[in-house]
Amino acid sequence: MDDDRRKAIFLIGPWLVGGYLDIFLQGILMYQFANYWTWYKDDRITMRLAVAGIMILTILKTVQVIALSWIQNIMFMNDIDGAVALSSTAWWESGNAMMVATIDIYVQAYFCYRLYVISRSKWVVAPIVTLFVFAWVAMVVASQFTLPQYLVSVSLYRSHSLNPNPAGADIIMSTTTAVFLMQSRKKLHAQASIGAFDALIRLTFQTAAPAALCAMFNLIFSQLYSSNDKLISTAFNQALPKLYAVSMMWTLNARREIRAAGRLTDPSSSELGPQHRWFTTRVRRSI
Repeated sequence: MDDDRRKAIFLIGPWLVGGYLDIFLQGILMYQFANYWTWYKDDRITMRLAVAGIMILTILKTVQVIALSWIQNIMFMNDIDGAVALSSTAWWESGNAMMVATIDIYVQAYFCYRLYVISRSKWVVAPIVTLFVFAWVAMVVASQFTLPQYLVSVSLYRSHSLNPNPAGADIIMSTTTAVFLMQSRKKLHAQASIGAFDALIRLTFQTAAPAALCAMFNLIFSQLYSSNDKLISTAFNQALPKLYAVSMMWTLNARREIRAAGRLTDPSSSELGPQHRWFTTRVRRSI
């Protein structure tokens, strides 16, 4: 295989595949957004603003992906080296990982809030928040520096080397959330509420799984190949923020199904004792 063909396949190709995944997932997100605005018109203004924020961020990210693909594959169609060098010469490509990290931490903030509502312990949430903030700050700082034009950008190196940090924190957060839900489930006697807790525990892992798997493959391929050899991990990195956003909207929109099925007992129900009503109220707020 000649050098230009190898660069096109392994250094430009992953950006194109990642762009396809981004646009596909954005389509799913638009459907989720439409459902949210239709079903939850009575949500708190803060939650509606949070959804509006993630909607705007993901749409802007897709615009960036389309522009990036156009420039790489059309404007630099006959200049493979120039297309590869964009990762260190064009802010909208070298800053891609910072854009990814910003959407990631936005969604992670929602899930940290959800964990705090369930646990009511800042000491449980604080270490996880620290990991997320550290990873985001490190990516922002590293995005400001690039190596010489003939080398890959530091932002690519940073996106590979720091991915384990938020990925590990995601696993810790999902597991901690499930543990608190399971502990509280044992205290309840109302069958409807027990069913709701079971649904919430399943939802916690179902929504976390796609992003966790994507982050895992991102990490694996970033360690298997150097970033100036094969950028396979870039395809997964491009999809990661949209999978985070899908998990957030999946969690928010699942409230309708859980409540409509009558699986979450009303906090004022006589089925619950006083010590159970406060927790049931809190869990209703968390979903």
